[in-house]
Amino acid sequence: MKKVVIIGAGAMGSAFSVPCADNSNEVFLVGSFLEDKVIDEIKNLNNFHPILKSQLPKNINVLKFSEFNDEIKNNIDLLVVGVSSKGIEWIGNEISKFYKPSVDILLLTKGLALIENKFETLAEKLDNILKEKGIADAKISAVAGPCLANGLANRINSSVVLANENINVVKNIGSIISTDYYSTEFSDDLVGVEVCAATKNIYSMLIGASEGLSSKSLDNELKKKYFLNTAASLAYKAVAEMKSLTRKLNGKEESAYGLAGLGDLYVSSAGGRNSKMGYYLGQGHLFKEAKDKFMKDITVEGADLALEIGPKVLKEFNEKEFPLLFSVIKCICSNQKLEIHW
Repeated sequence: MKKVVIIGAGAMGSAFSVPCADNSNEVFLVGSFLEDKVIDEIKNLNNFHPILKSQLPKNINVLKFSEFNDEIKNNIDLLVVGVSSKGIEWIGNEISKFYKPSVDILLLTKGLALIENKFETLAEKLDNILKEKGIADAKISAVAGPCLANGLANRINSSVVLANENINVVKNIGSIISTDYYSTEFSDDLVGVEVCAATKNIYSMLIGASEGLSSKSLDNELKKKYFLNTAASLAYKAVAEMKSLTRKLNGKEESAYGLAGLGDLYVSSAGGRNSKMGYYLGQGHLFKEAKDKFMKDITVEGADLALEIGPKVLKEFNEKEFPLLFSVIKCICSNQKLEIHW
């Protein structure tokens, strides 16, 4: 039995606790400092998760961050980070207070950041935060793949890829979390896996817009009936761009064709927040209008990433190499209508 601590009681962090518990581990699900209310709800409902609408295993220990005491922080085998990308600095500072080199860190959080005008993965960002706190040898891995939280919480057969430059590290993590319904693959391309896992959120918005983008002349009924031609074309072009982008950011091209790229793009485009925003953009809504009117209190990761990296992409990248990426970034950053030049 291993000791697994998951910090972040949102949808994915909580869903991830299910295979960890099913694999006979001692599991602690710890809410961030912003999640006291949801932790209270989970406890009051006997481990029923109000966001996932699913029952978590009864053997999962659910805690507020204020209850995350020194005893629990000792002898952790796997520390899982499930906070939002905006919470990486906070969790990095907190981890630095108790981290030991024997502890594996696994990032559920997806995203890219700009640090001193350079692209960095969230694993690199977290590693730099820990280095600033005097921790030079943190073992940070990432997980990515076509795995929606609600499906995982209900034990739907799912596959993910675990990435670390030292593949033996992720093979060890895989032995802790894998079940008969949650299978793991392994990659030494940490950068490529993270780049794909992050940017697929941008491209899934575009594919979500495919119905509206499928024709300028047909009526909505016909577009709704036949738009899959457009969706398939955009999916192909999106994966091609992800391959080029991964190479440009020093990852391996083949990661774009794996679970973190093509696989995750498929499931994200089929449904979810990014695809939903894309639908509104494809119908001709401006981003700010769509956000305020339809998704006011909903995080859209692809839009957040576009706002984060957009200015640098527009300034330094070649639009002919990344026409889809440019189209979405212009739409989000300049609040203009989404257009694709076929």
